[in-house]
Amino acid sequence: MDNEDLIAAMAGGDESALRELFSRHAPWLAVRLRAALPPPDVEDVLQETFLAAWRGAGTYRREGAGGWLWGIARRQAALWLRRRGQPALLLSALADTDDRHVADPADAALSRAELADAVKVLGPEGSLQRETWRLMYVEDKSVAEVAELMGVPAGTVKSRAYQIRRLMRAALRRHEPARDGGGK
Repeated sequence: MDNEDLIAAMAGGDESALRELFSRHAPWLAVRLRAALPPPDVEDVLQETFLAAWRGAGTYRREGAGGWLWGIARRQAALWLRRRGQPALLLSALADTDDRHVADPADAALSRAELADAVKVLGPEGSLQRETWRLMYVEDKSVAEVAELMGVPAGTVKSRAYQIRRLMRAALRRHEPARDGGGK
């Protein structure tokens, strides 16, 4: 079975599909989580990640299993750190969003600073966009949960999430080096 088939089987309640997905993806997820978490916490966050994947398998939209699982793992790591009162580490848990491993502490600090700058484009703490970002992408709440907490329709939450992703992408791209070729 490919990853998408495994996730579909999980959505149907197949525990063996969960075990197979775990065996395929837990090793590389653990390596990436070790960059943001103390070693004793990695296993706990992995368990939380696959529990969240089990619960959310029915909402999976064939976006690529690896990226989907890494997104869940990042959110679980951020929640784990927040519950332990380590907000400074929260940004480093969220900053590593691609497949490159940041080995240089200066590069890691730069990534954290870039992410902090990108979050600022969402407005001041407590603003609607910033609160939506926090609930969805830091606390891993569903659209329905965020809508209920904020007292707005689910469509409003989806629109805000779209805007947030657009703003964050644009803010993070400002830090990318210019491309050769003189394009627009």
